Amino acid sequence: MNIVDNVVYAVAAYLGRHYPKFWISFRYFLRFHKFINWRNPRTLNEKILHLSFNTDTMQWSDLSDKYLVREYIADCGYADSLVTLYGVWDDANKIDFNKLPQSFVLKTNHGSGEIVIVKDKNKIDKDDIITYLNSEISRPYGEIESGKHYWRIKPCIIAEQLLVNDENSQRSSTSIIDYKFWCFDGKVYYIYTCFNRTKKALDVLLYDREWNAHPEYSIFTKHYRRGNILPKPQNLNEMILMAEKLATPFPCVRVDLYNIAGKIYFGEMTFTSLGGLMNYFTEEFLMKAGDLIDLNYAANNSN
Repeated sequence: MNIVDNVVYAVAAYLGRHYPKFWISFRYFLRFHKFINWRNPRTLNEKILHLSFNTDTMQWSDLSDKYLVREYIADCGYADSLVTLYGVWDDANKIDFNKLPQSFVLKTNHGSGEIVIVKDKNKIDKDDIITYLNSEISRPYGEIESGKHYWRIKPCIIAEQLLVNDENSQRSSTSIIDYKFWCFDGKVYYIYTCFNRTKKALDVLLYDREWNAHPEYSIFTKHYRRGNILPKPQNLNEMILMAEKLATPFPCVRVDLYNIAGKIYFGEMTFTSLGGLMNYFTEEFLMKAGDLIDLNYAANNSN
C-alpha cells in the first residue's frame, strides 16, 4: 500500500477498534444508503451484526481460527475431513521449505488474505513469500470490520495440503468448488457455491437444500458473476449432515466445505460473512434469511 492507503487504513482500523458500533454503522450506511436498525434488526446482515455486538462470541474466535478450529472439527467426529497439516509457525522465517512437499498452500489463521498456492516449490520465490506472510501476521484482522472475535486470535502461519480439482468437477469449474452452507439454528437452508475463481472474479450461484437454484436471490456483478447450474453432489446429504452437526450450537453460521472425488473436506466456519455487510444478496433474500434467525436468547448470552 502507498502512504495514502496506509493512512486511510490506520484511521479505519482505529475507528473500528475504539468506536466499533459507530464505525460499522457508518460503513453500513455507505454501502446500503440507509441506517442499520439496531433496535429491531430484521435482515441477515443486521442480525449477524446484532449477534456480533450483543452475544458471547468467545467460541467464534476459536472456530474462526483456521488452526484451532481443527480441534472442534475432530471433536464433532469429522477428523477425516481435515486437510493434511504440514506445519505451524509464528514467523515465516522459521518455515523449512525443504521439509514441505512439492505442492502445498500457506496461509494465516486469522485473516482472509490471499492464500499462497504452491504447485511446485522449485519455482517459487521464498523471500517474497516470507515477506508477504510476515506482513499478514503482523496486521491485526477484523479492526476495519469491527470483528471483535477476530481480534482475539493469535496469528500464525499454517501449511496444508493443496486440494486439486477432480476430473468431474473440472467439467464445471477451473477451480475447486466451494460449497458454503448457510445454517440457521443448526439447519442448512441455503448453499452458496463459488467456482471458476480467479484473482479478479468468481462464478456464484445460490441453491436451497434440495439443490434448486435461486439466481433471483443474488446480485451479480463483474466480480460475482452468475455461474451455470452445477451438478448436484452425489453425497450432498452427507455434506448437509456434516454442516448441521458443526452448526448445531449457533443461531447462524456459514460452514464451507469442499468435495473432491466424493470425499468431503472442511474449509472454514464464518460467523460474520463479509463483516455483516453482504451486498451480493437481494433485499428479499436478506429479509428471508434474517427471519430464520431467532434473537430471543440474546439477552441471556450478552458479552
